[in-house]
Amino acid sequence: MKRAKKYSILPLLLVVIIASAMVLLMVKPDPAKKLPVLGEEGHRTGKFALLTQDSVVYNSDSLAGSIRVVEFFFTTCKGICPKMNGNMKKLYLQFRSAPQVKFVSFTVDPLHDTPSVLKKYALQQGADGYQWIFLTGQKDSLYRIAREQYLLSAAPADDVVNTEEFIHTQYFALVDAQNQIRGFYDGTSEKEMIRLMADIKILLA
Repeated sequence: MKRAKKYSILPLLLVVIIASAMVLLMVKPDPAKKLPVLGEEGHRTGKFALLTQDSVVYNSDSLAGSIRVVEFFFTTCKGICPKMNGNMKKLYLQFRSAPQVKFVSFTVDPLHDTPSVLKKYALQQGADGYQWIFLTGQKDSLYRIAREQYLLSAAPADDVVNTEEFIHTQYFALVDAQNQIRGFYDGTSEKEMIRLMADIKILLA
């Protein structure tokens, strides 16, 4: 009985192996594909200095020469953020062997999302603080970074209506080692994450 039970898992293992191989094929980069450079001509992400989840000052120079995926979120978000960060975690795990790829999560709720709050959240996501960084700072600076540097929409909702919510996009921005934006991807979409994985590999090639 034990031997029969042992061998009965082989078909399941084969299915898992085949499925994994199919996923790897799906995210294979297209060497002929050239990613666009987005924004006005000459646009590049600029300078900033913010605090990490470890209460350490982190500035834009720390990202010099790295490829990065950027998002704007807040820890108490019950809507799109859990899906976004679930997908960000998958990307992070996929590229753990490529330390030149960074994942940067800016909060849009700095009054609540202090470094200690971000630290707890980062630990829940399994983020290491080196390759996946959570950042907070002055509210005006964060929203300016979103709009002017990464061309992503973010605003306190009280600028629109009197609520305790925050307006922010579900899109991730892909930035190359020259600080150029090379793509936007819906962070709630599994299909878009496959496209993003392939585009990161193009930049790594």
